[in-house]
Amino acid sequence: MKKKLVFGISALLAMVLLALIIYLIIILAGQYVVNDQSLVMKTTTSLVDQEGHLLTQLFIENRELVSIEEIPEQVQQAFIAIEDTRFREHLGIDFRSIGRALYRDILAGAKVEGGSTITQQLAKNAFLSNDKTWLRKTKEVLIAMNLERQYSKDEILEMYLNRIYFGHGAYGIQAASKLYFNKPVTELTVDEGALLAGLPKAPNSYSPLVDPERSKQRRDLVLTVMERQGYISAEEAVRLQGRTVAVDHNSISENEAYLTYIDMVLNEAEERYQLTNEEVLEGGYTIVVPMNRHVQEAVYQKIREDRFFPEGNEDAEAAFVLLDAETGGVLAVQGGREYVRKGLNRVNVKRQPGSALKPLSVFAPALETGIYHPYSLLKDELLEYEGGYTPRNYQNEYAGNRTMYESLTHSVNAPAVWLLNEIGIEQALPLLKQFGLELPDRGLAIALGGLQEGVTPLDLAAAYRVFAEEGKRVEPYFIQAIYDRNGHQIGEAPVEEEAVVSPQTAWYMTRMLESVVKEGTGTNGTVNSPLAGKTGTTTYPDVEGATMDAWFVGYTPTVVGAAWMGYDVTSTDHYLHGGSSYPTVLFKEIINELPGEMRDVAFEKPMEVQELDPPVDLPVINDLEATMAMGGRGMMSVQLLWSALADERIYYQIYEVDGGERTRIATVVNENHYFVGSLNPFSKKRYQVVPYDSTTEQSGQPSNVADVHFRFGFH
Repeated sequence: MKKKLVFGISALLAMVLLALIIYLIIILAGQYVVNDQSLVMKTTTSLVDQEGHLLTQLFIENRELVSIEEIPEQVQQAFIAIEDTRFREHLGIDFRSIGRALYRDILAGAKVEGGSTITQQLAKNAFLSNDKTWLRKTKEVLIAMNLERQYSKDEILEMYLNRIYFGHGAYGIQAASKLYFNKPVTELTVDEGALLAGLPKAPNSYSPLVDPERSKQRRDLVLTVMERQGYISAEEAVRLQGRTVAVDHNSISENEAYLTYIDMVLNEAEERYQLTNEEVLEGGYTIVVPMNRHVQEAVYQKIREDRFFPEGNEDAEAAFVLLDAETGGVLAVQGGREYVRKGLNRVNVKRQPGSALKPLSVFAPALETGIYHPYSLLKDELLEYEGGYTPRNYQNEYAGNRTMYESLTHSVNAPAVWLLNEIGIEQALPLLKQFGLELPDRGLAIALGGLQEGVTPLDLAAAYRVFAEEGKRVEPYFIQAIYDRNGHQIGEAPVEEEAVVSPQTAWYMTRMLESVVKEGTGTNGTVNSPLAGKTGTTTYPDVEGATMDAWFVGYTPTVVGAAWMGYDVTSTDHYLHGGSSYPTVLFKEIINELPGEMRDVAFEKPMEVQELDPPVDLPVINDLEATMAMGGRGMMSVQLLWSALADERIYYQIYEVDGGERTRIATVVNENHYFVGSLNPFSKKRYQVVPYDSTTEQSGQPSNVADVHFRFGFH
């Protein structure tokens, strides 16, 4: 008897020990698998504008996390009713459900029913694959039991509802609510919650977007189960089942107008904030961008229109970028006419800038020396420089001398190269580097934008911003601020400005570049805003008259940008049939799309800088009269009269002509008359007036030669 008792006690102890070992194995095995990192869900990242309006969403799995408190109680009950009736009672596994599922599997001779609890489904989705094997099921049970030990029921239900798939790319109940009903989860009604609760079992089959009738049947089944379990009354169930399935489909579509911008946001997130593309797409960040939605969409539309391209160049490419002049934030960008995600982004491709580089490589550096002024005379002649370099003007026309103002306005080549040679390349290159353009070139060809590698549209836009903002450069940016899924700011755009040129130089450049648009090479098209800018055209040498790259780079008081046109690879079959007039018109059309408050602003001269007066327009005098009269400065005087302009910068040089010789006898300023006193009435002398520009020290065309006529009285 004692032996039996001892044996029984030993057996009992062995069973207890075995159960304890098994329990410890379950705990240890489950704890080994369960970790917080595996429960972190991929969540949707949102791009919002500066006012907080949603622009687009980036995701691998479209998911927005919500807390259990945001999910209406009866919506929670709908999921519990249809998925796991005893969710609040069991410890992770429901033996009744397992027994029922096992019985049906044996009858079917195969695994046909899961019998999984909500906790088990969470375990499977978070930690395991979807294969239906006994080993996987064992792991699922182990993990579920440990999840129940580590988390509350509400925490498990919250993770489950945020993780499950609802079809059509929507993960989690918030994304599903917005997809099917265009509302946040907080606003879901009982019948809408019941419809969503019926989806996870077979999202595609029960989707109201695919089969509304079948979706309604599934919803009504959920409502029936809710009624049986006491969550709603029979009367409520009947009333709710009588409702049609009212879907307000909110399609999550990718706006093609934003593709370039999105790619550049992703690139900046990686380069500046060390966030990989995958981290951004999965991390649930909120990224504030300086994009102007209206302008971005206008750029996308216009750059695709053939009317902005030369005839026969409908297959040409283009790129465009527009910055906020004050901040450097990118308002709009387009990397090609048919841009493809992660494809060739022409905003970042280096091209030959042509004359669009002159303001940066020649004229601003010359002004910075303090030796040259906008009205300084530059030599305009066909000259040969070291190495046989001989720059030519358009149509081989040379004026001998031109002012800097005129040379820039009409984009004359010879004076630009002569000026760079005078100031020295060593003066220009460091300044170009400060503009953000670090070039390997060391030849005079940089005066005309002939470069080894070229520059990008984004680089040129950022460089011209220096002229727009009192000589200071700022780094362009696509991300103004970035917040993690918990709302903590983890980065913001740099705001440091670097002085590149003096405010005086910047203002002089603005006035001269305005002249380019008003009366020079940038006159094509119409713009409803003050605009300063420069054209650029590079020729393709293998075909006479062909263009390789065409540019307009410019700025208003509020924005600065660059437009490029050309082919990715220029050849004898693919080249532009026109020059910079085409990107100029495109640029102006986009500027006209700016909101009124950004367009109706004038350039404002900084207080400490000197204004640049318009260039002197010397008059052509052909009405000089010389009349002899009694009185004046002597007994007999000659009064000279001519048409004059009211400009104190114009001097009038008075000459006395005697035979074949001419002698200057006086100079008057801002006058249209002069008295020659003590004249011999029998003299045969005649007179001439020559206008003189005091700013350039250049004389104009001499007037007619006037004979002296006698008359009484004075004017």
